[in-house]
Amino acid sequence: MRHTISVTVENKFGVLTRVAGLFSGRGYNIDTLNVAPTQDANTSRMTIVTHGDDATVDQVVKQLNKLVDVLKVEDYREGEYIDRELVLVRVAVDAKSRAEIMQMTDIFRAKIVDVQPKSLTIEITGNESKVEKFLTLMKTFGVQELSRTGKIALPRKDT
Repeated sequence: MRHTISVTVENKFGVLTRVAGLFSGRGYNIDTLNVAPTQDANTSRMTIVTHGDDATVDQVVKQLNKLVDVLKVEDYREGEYIDRELVLVRVAVDAKSRAEIMQMTDIFRAKIVDVQPKSLTIEITGNESKVEKFLTLMKTFGVQELSRTGKIALPRKDT
C-alpha cells in the first residue's frame, strides 16, 4: 500500500541525509521525495511517498519521530489530504502533431512554456492520476525529456 508521509523538520545541515538514511537502513524505498521551506524560514516540509503495509509504515513514523531535528510526522490517510505534482515534459512535434498536442494541453489545463521548431515543453500540475494520463498520451508523440517534482501534500483539516 502507498503512503504519503509529511515530515516537518528544522532547517539544519544533515537532516535530509538522516531521514533518507532511516529509510534505506531499514530497506524501505522512497518512491518520491520533495523538500522545501515552509512559511517559517527555520523549518522545511518533507513529503515522502513510500510503499508498505500499515504496520511497517507505523514503525517508520515512530522512528522518524525519534530523529533529532524532526518536529512533526504525519502519515496522511486517503482523502485526508490534497496533493499535487509538477511535471515539465519536452515532446517532439512536427507540423502535423503540433496542433493536436496543443489541444491536449488545453484539455488537461497544462501550459506550453517553451516552443522550439521540433519540440514543445509543457508544464502540467495535478494529482498523480491526471499527470500519468497526460504523460501516457504524450508518449505517442515522443517524450524527449521529463522532470517531475514528486508529490507535495497538505492536510485537509484545519489546525
